[in-house]
Amino acid sequence: MKTLKTFSVMLMLLFSFFLAAAQKSALGNSIDKITTAYLGVKNALAAGNGTVAGAKAKELFDALSVQPDKGLKPDQQELFDSYSDKLKFDSRHISETTAVDHQREHFASLSKNLYEVLKGLKMNTSTIYIEYCPMKKTYWLSETSAIKNPYYSDKMMSTCGRVTATLVPAK
Repeated sequence: MKTLKTFSVMLMLLFSFFLAAAQKSALGNSIDKITTAYLGVKNALAAGNGTVAGAKAKELFDALSVQPDKGLKPDQQELFDSYSDKLKFDSRHISETTAVDHQREHFASLSKNLYEVLKGLKMNTSTIYIEYCPMKKTYWLSETSAIKNPYYSDKMMSTCGRVTATLVPAK
């Protein structure tokens, strides 16, 4: 009888562990989808491709429209909610045009707001570099420390910038 009771307790603990891990994984996947879509917008703008930037911004808008609320602590949920409309606003505007200059205007605030979300949630699963363009006086997020400036697509200015901070993967 004692062995059965011990087995039942162990089984419940194991189930709880896997359930918590699955929720964290699902949430991490949502944040990863948001980050990946954002990086797609950034890379398209760095290449000067407004069509691809618009398509990637639509993916970002769709990822932001699915609330990553499972497993968020109340303060994390509050943080995400406080930036969600701003992020959707900019991603929607980028997706509705192929004019790269207009897309870049919205990309600046999109970058600033997404940085605040990722920094506050501490849930990124890969290293994110925060890079700065001194000519435009604005930031962007990157998956690499190599500068590929999304605010300029010409060869002379495409490497203008520097890494100012790093968001390390959550443990």
